[in-house]
Amino acid sequence: MASAAPLKDARQLAEHAKTPFPGASPEYEAARRALLAEEIELRRHSTRVVAQRRALPPGPVIEKAYKFKDEHGFDAELIDLFGDKDTLVAYFWMYGPQRQRPCPMCTNLIGALNGNARDIRQRVAFKVLGRSPVGRQYEFANERGWRDIQFVQTVGDDYARDLGLLNPDGSENPALTVFRKDGDKVRLFWASQMTKDMADPGQDPRDSPDLAPLWSVLDLTPEGRGENWYPKLQY
Repeated sequence: MASAAPLKDARQLAEHAKTPFPGASPEYEAARRALLAEEIELRRHSTRVVAQRRALPPGPVIEKAYKFKDEHGFDAELIDLFGDKDTLVAYFWMYGPQRQRPCPMCTNLIGALNGNARDIRQRVAFKVLGRSPVGRQYEFANERGWRDIQFVQTVGDDYARDLGLLNPDGSENPALTVFRKDGDKVRLFWASQMTKDMADPGQDPRDSPDLAPLWSVLDLTPEGRGENWYPKLQY
């Protein structure tokens, strides 16, 4: 297999950039090219991280027989959630039976994923897991106009507890987990593990990459994400 061609210096590549409107100051042009070089390096680093993730060795076999109610309300085990796929992407959202309404942040993310759910399911199984009954989750989905998310109920709290998603006060944390089928067994492939104690000063804990398009868009703006702004269920 031929080796990949060496990468060109990001600063040299950035010199090809052309500001789309006339009248930019020399200071703007220089700062934008410097930023573009960093953006190129970020893209390259992200590509390396993706390759490193895909190269993970086999993870642990999931030995516990977790119980679920699938999107049809039928009893299911973890391996049943794969359907005909070898990989399962499972997002646990904060909508337990004690909550009158779901978490606004989870809702924002799921709303964005709804638009891609059919495409995602061409490659992998994709489910949103919650502690509320399946019907209750779908009631909220209908309210939001979501048509393509498949919701699953976790029966009992073993799944959430084993992933460290239940707090002493009964509140929940979200989690994204990827499982891989291995014959008649299920292995962990990757799990979100950036906890609060890993957050940088002045920042909320979050994964990288951040799956929420909301933050990706706001990160492009002069105002940014804001220090105390979060999405709401209603405005």
